[in-house]
Amino acid sequence: MKRKNFLAIFVIAFLIVMAACSSDENVDEAASGEDSEGSEKTGDLTIGTMAEMVTTDPHGSNDSASRQVRANIYETLVFQDVDMSLSPGLATEYEQVDETTWNFKLREGTTFHNGEDFTAEDVVATFDRVQDEAMASPVLFLFEMIEEIEVVSDYEINIHTSIPFAPLASHLAHNTGGIISKATIDADYQAALDAAGSDVTLEEYYELRDAGGEEYDTVKEAISEHLGTVVSNEPNGTNHLKFVSRSAGDSVVLEKFEDFQGGDRYFENVTFKVIPENGARIAELETGGIQVATDVDSSNIARVEEGADTAVTSADSVRMSYLGFNINKEPFEDVKVRQAISYAINREEIVTGVYDDMGIPAKGPLAPNVWGYSEDLEGQEYNIDKAKELLDETDMADGFDTTLWVNDDQQIIDTAVYIQNELAELNINVEIEQFEWGAYLETLANGNHDMFILGWTTVTGDADYGLYALFHSKNQGAAGNRSFYDNPEVDELLDAGRAEVDEAARQDIYTELENILVEDSPMSYLFHAQFAAGYNESEVSGIEVDPAGGLHFRDVRFK
Repeated sequence: MKRKNFLAIFVIAFLIVMAACSSDENVDEAASGEDSEGSEKTGDLTIGTMAEMVTTDPHGSNDSASRQVRANIYETLVFQDVDMSLSPGLATEYEQVDETTWNFKLREGTTFHNGEDFTAEDVVATFDRVQDEAMASPVLFLFEMIEEIEVVSDYEINIHTSIPFAPLASHLAHNTGGIISKATIDADYQAALDAAGSDVTLEEYYELRDAGGEEYDTVKEAISEHLGTVVSNEPNGTNHLKFVSRSAGDSVVLEKFEDFQGGDRYFENVTFKVIPENGARIAELETGGIQVATDVDSSNIARVEEGADTAVTSADSVRMSYLGFNINKEPFEDVKVRQAISYAINREEIVTGVYDDMGIPAKGPLAPNVWGYSEDLEGQEYNIDKAKELLDETDMADGFDTTLWVNDDQQIIDTAVYIQNELAELNINVEIEQFEWGAYLETLANGNHDMFILGWTTVTGDADYGLYALFHSKNQGAAGNRSFYDNPEVDELLDAGRAEVDEAARQDIYTELENILVEDSPMSYLFHAQFAAGYNESEVSGIEVDPAGGLHFRDVRFK
């Protein structure tokens, strides 16, 4: 009798336990990815990208593909969030002391990926390097106003600027302001000195750099082509991912940095996989080959949104896509030729026909959500009769032959074909030439083109960044001014806009600039597209894209 009672009690207890194990509460807990100790599930993340990065060296390029990778290796003094707001980064707090002095308190207890401690000396070394003429950095325009970095202590600095510069914090948040280890920078310079066969020591070179002069110029020229080797091959930052490997044309592999100071992360390895063709990138997303796809084009948005396991995250962009003219080439030195072409382009049709209304036509060089945008600006709207009248007033009234360069993005190619057809009405015969992305940027910088299609993203959200690189004469070539535009009045206004501290006065300067740049037409301003990324929502959450097109996955969770 006692045995029967025991067995009955055992069976009842067993059934209660089994019922508890199959309750909704426990199913939800299992689905959340938590293990028995309550910790969140981690995993490997593979991101499909349209373009290959140019370099991991923050001072070596200013392209969006490189930005995406570098922003996860390096931290900046100031952090720009997904909504483009600014918050502390490697600087825990900062303030403007006077018109040309900013004070920064630096984060303590931070280590680089190689285990070295982060201090003020790394900040000094980073900005000394980007300003070194030997680097010939295409991002110098972002930091050239920094006159001196005064080290107050290991964890405090004062940045002195040569002019009052209101958007300094935004510039310091740019990915090319990522702080590099001084030891890595020293190794990079030493490798360049060795490769050049120079008998100048590293310390002597730094002294020459500070002093300037003929001897510095000689050494500078000798080492310039060798700089960047160590920094690009052995990137050493403090952010949440550290470099593992790069396979040219295929992928970049990063891994979680266990000593990261900025909060928990739930990924292990992150791979940026280059998949240039849009359809192939989306197919990889659908089949689980990748968890995230960047640069989802408008023709694939519905496919991703309606997919069983896929979703889209998007943002109105601060990007301006444009048709650029090489001002140094005939007949584009004639402003009326440039204006005629601008009036011959129906931007509405490009936005609707090529981009499925994922964007808005551009009136000028700034997107509406960029500070400094002029609400009253009148753009060059489509007017084929006016285009013909303008061309009739030039030496090219009967038309001419020209070339239009594009990269291998299908929507850019489609835009070029549309422009080709429109310009045929002016008897302008356009031959389209296509380039791979890296070669495209390099070739454009050399100035051998006629016309080209490119875009510029105002990453800082401030008009200075949106205009200074594209239109200042000293930034001709790789720095951004691929139109080789040279207008002393525009240069003067651009310099004034940087130095003005009164916000209303700054706005007046940029309003005047925008009107001049529309009238002078060094480029035809086409449209401001939306940025979109796709992700497999059955596998991950926490994926966001910002108005500059940057992918944010620091809050990613695996399901």
